[in-house]
Amino acid sequence: MDTTASDLRIEHRDGVALGIGEERPRLSWTVAPGTVQAAYEIAWLVTSPDGTVLDQGSVAAEDDARVLVPWPAAPLPARARAEVRVRVRDADGAWGAWSPEAVAERALGAADWRARLVGPATEAEGGDRRPPLLRTDFTVPGTEVRAARLHLTAHGLVRAEVNGRRTTEDTLLPGWTPYQDRLRVHVHDVTALVRPGANAIGLALADGWFRGRFGFEGGTSDIYGTHVGALVQLEVVTDAGTTVVASDGSWRTAPGPLDHASLYDGERYDARREPAGWSEPGFDDASWDAVTVHELDTATLCAPDGPPVRCTEELHPVNVTADGDGWLVDYGQNHAGRPRLTLPALPAGTVVTVRHAEVLQDGTLCTRPLREAPSVDEVVSAGEPLVWEPDFTIHGYRYAHISGIPAAPTPGAVVSRVLHTDMRRIGWFECSDPELNRLHENVRWSLKSNFVDIPTDCPQRDERLGWTGDIQAFAPTAAFLYDVQGMLVDWLRTLTSEQERLGHVPVYVPWIPGGAFWRPWQDIAGWGDAATLVPLALHQASGDAGILARQYSSAKGWVDHVEGLAGEGRVWDEGLQLGDWLDPTAPPENPMEAVTDPHLVATAYFARSAAAVSEMATVLGRAEDAARYAALAAEVRTAFVARYRVDAAGEQDPSADTQTAYALAIAFDLVTDEDARRRIGDRLAQLVRESGYTVATGFAGTPLVTWALSATGHLDEAYGLLQSHEAPSWLSTIDRGATTIWERWDSMLASGDVNPGDMTSFNHYALGSVADWMHRVVGGLAPAEPGYRRLRVAPRPGGTLTRATVRHLTPYGPAKVAWTLDDAALTVAFEVPAGTSADVDIPGAAPAVVGPGRHEVVVDRDDMDRALAATAPLPA
Repeated sequence: MDTTASDLRIEHRDGVALGIGEERPRLSWTVAPGTVQAAYEIAWLVTSPDGTVLDQGSVAAEDDARVLVPWPAAPLPARARAEVRVRVRDADGAWGAWSPEAVAERALGAADWRARLVGPATEAEGGDRRPPLLRTDFTVPGTEVRAARLHLTAHGLVRAEVNGRRTTEDTLLPGWTPYQDRLRVHVHDVTALVRPGANAIGLALADGWFRGRFGFEGGTSDIYGTHVGALVQLEVVTDAGTTVVASDGSWRTAPGPLDHASLYDGERYDARREPAGWSEPGFDDASWDAVTVHELDTATLCAPDGPPVRCTEELHPVNVTADGDGWLVDYGQNHAGRPRLTLPALPAGTVVTVRHAEVLQDGTLCTRPLREAPSVDEVVSAGEPLVWEPDFTIHGYRYAHISGIPAAPTPGAVVSRVLHTDMRRIGWFECSDPELNRLHENVRWSLKSNFVDIPTDCPQRDERLGWTGDIQAFAPTAAFLYDVQGMLVDWLRTLTSEQERLGHVPVYVPWIPGGAFWRPWQDIAGWGDAATLVPLALHQASGDAGILARQYSSAKGWVDHVEGLAGEGRVWDEGLQLGDWLDPTAPPENPMEAVTDPHLVATAYFARSAAAVSEMATVLGRAEDAARYAALAAEVRTAFVARYRVDAAGEQDPSADTQTAYALAIAFDLVTDEDARRRIGDRLAQLVRESGYTVATGFAGTPLVTWALSATGHLDEAYGLLQSHEAPSWLSTIDRGATTIWERWDSMLASGDVNPGDMTSFNHYALGSVADWMHRVVGGLAPAEPGYRRLRVAPRPGGTLTRATVRHLTPYGPAKVAWTLDDAALTVAFEVPAGTSADVDIPGAAPAVVGPGRHEVVVDRDDMDRALAATAPLPA
C-alpha cells in the first residue's frame, strides 16, 4: 500500500505560494485511502533569496493530525523561502516516501520597501483620462540570474512587463480592497524574464476600482483618489550579488494606447498609439514625462489570502448569425469574461466594436438590464494583423455583437476568456435528472461569474458589489463546490475593516457611495449577519478555527449592535429591513414588498447570529461568552415565538403564515417544542402543496425551505418544489433557457420578454443556495463535524430520481456517496477518507458508524419506503 503523503499545502493555497503574509504558515496533507497515519515527520529548508540557509531541520510526532498542522520551525523572516516535505508512518511502523515539496516565500516587511508609489501627475476629477504607461531601464550585473521576484501593487489596476513580456497571466491586479486600509502586494517569479545586462520594466495602468466610475445611478468616480500609480520592487539575485530596482521619481510616463479603460464601460484600444518596444531596454523615452511620486503608507501593504483572477477556460461560439451591421455571437453560456479577437490586416483606423449582453430580446442584444454599464470594447486597427484582448475590464454576458469586420468570424478568431478567482474545484453532483444537473451547473457558473476577487452580486450591470446578504445565503454552497477559504477570508478582512471604520456592517463590502438609497449606517438583517454566518460556514467546511478567531470580534460586535437595536424585548421590529428580498410576489419596482413580515425575518436572524457567536465562542474556548450568547439566542427565540406566533400554524397574522416564516423557524431552530415544530412543518408542507409546488420565497427563505421540509419529514414536498417546472421555480428558469441562476424568479417572463424592473440580472447566485440541500440531502454527503473529520452519509432518495452521486475533496481526502434505486432495492456505495469516520443513516438500514474505506449498503425497497414514510427528520 502506498503510504506517501500527497497534496501538501501551505495554508489554503495551491502551488508555489509567493509573497505570503504568515510567518508561521500551517500545513495540510492527505494520505491514500486505507492508510492509517500513526505518525508524521516534517522536514524543512528555509533560505534567503541568495540561497543562504537560514533554517533547516525536521520534526516527528506520534500523531494522526494532517490538517492545518502548526508550523514546526522558527518564524519565517521577510523574503525567506521555505521548502517543506512530509512523510507518514503507518500502523505497522513503515514510513512512506517523502511527499513532493510545498514551497512558500514570505512577503517583504514594511521596512524592506525602497519603492515609492509613482504615476502621472494627479489629474482633474472625473471624466475620461487616458490610461498611462510607466517604464524604466535597469542593468543587472554578473553572468547568471539565479532568482528574480517582482513585488507589485497599484492604486488602480496594473499589468507589468519585463523585457517586453508579461510577468503573469493574473489579471485585475491588485484587486479590490479598502485601499486606505489594505493594499495587496502580488509577487511574480520573473527569473526567466530578467537577464544579465540591459533590462526594462514596463507598466500599464488603468482606473479600476480606485478612481474609475463605479456604483449606482451613474456611478461615482475617484472613490479612493484622483491619481493612479504603481509600487514596484524588483529584486534580482545573480552571481554578482543582489540588485534592487525600485519605482521612484526617475521613472518615465506617457499616455498609452488605451483611450479609456473602465470596468463598466469597457476598453477602447488604438493600435496606432502602441509605442513599439516600450517595455524593452533601449526604448527612447526622452519625450515621456517624469513620474509624480505619491504618498503611500507602507503599513497598508499586505499579502493576499486568496488566489488572483485568471482566465480559467475559453468559450468558442456555438452560433454566429448576421445581425444589422455586424455579427451576433452566442457563446452558449452566460459567464464573466472578456473577448479575444484575432483580426486580419484591416485598413488603418478601422474600428471593431464588441458589445455584450446576457440575453436576447426580439432576436438582438438586450442591454437594458446593464443600466449604465455599456460593456463595449473597441479596437482601432493600425493596418496590421492583431490579436487583442482587453486588460482592465470584465463583462457578464452570453452574447456579443461584433461590428467592423468584413465577414463572419472564422473558427478561433473570436473566443471568450472566462475570468474568475482561480479557486480549486472540490465538489461535484450528478443525478438521473438532466434538468437538475443543468440546475447544478447553473449554480456553479453563477459562482464562478461572481467570485471575481470579491463575492459580487452580479457581473454585468452597474453594480458588481460585494453584497453581504448574497454571500451569507450562499457560503455553504460555495464552500462545497470550490476551495473558497482564502478568497472569503480575505473578503472577511475587508468586512471587518469597513465595520470598524463605519461602526456598522454595511450591506455591501467594500463600501462605496450608494446612490440615493443605500447608506453605510443601515442595519439590515440577513446582510449584516454575514459577519457571523460566513465565518461559521467556512469553519464548517475546513475545520479552521483560525477563521473564527480572526472574525470573532466582528461577529460579536454585530450581535451586540443588534441587541442594542432590539432592546430588552428581544424583537428587532424597528427600522428599514429588506426582509425576504425578491419574494416572487414582489412587484418589479419594489423588491422589498414581500408577504413575510420583514421584522420577523430580522428577529429570526438575530436569534441565529446570537447562536452562531455562541458556537464560535465554544470552539475558541470562551466559555463565558458561549453561555451568554446561548442565553441571548434563547431569549430571542422565546420573543420571536411570542410575537409572531408561528407555532399557531396558520392561525396567526398572514405575514407570519408564509413559507419563509416557517422555513426560518424550523431551520434556525426557533421553535424547539416538538409538537409545535411538527405543526409548523405540516403547515409549511401544506403551503407548498397549495402553491402547486411553486417557490414562494426570496433571499431569506429560499436557502432554507427545502431544509425545513426535509427536517420535518416532508421529503416529498421538498422534492416536488425542487423538480417543479411551474413558475416560479428553479426548473422553470431552465425551461426559459437559463444557463446561470437568475436574480429574480421572473427575470425573463413567460412571454420571453425581460422583466421590466430596472433591477434584473440573469447571473446571481443567491437563489442557487438550494444546491447545498442537493449535496447534503439528495446526494447524502455532509460534514458531521467541522472539517469532515466525521462525515454524515445520509441520502434521501425522492422525486423521480433513480440515482445520484456527490463527491467532495475534504481536507482529509476525497469522499463520495453514490446511490441507485430500482423497484427492488436502494444501493448506496460510499467512500470515507483515511483518518475519518462516517455516521451512516440510510433509510431502511440500521444506523452505523464506519471507518475509512469503501462501503456499500443495500436496502430492500419496501424497507426504504417504510422508513421514509415514518417521516424521520433530518438535522437542519
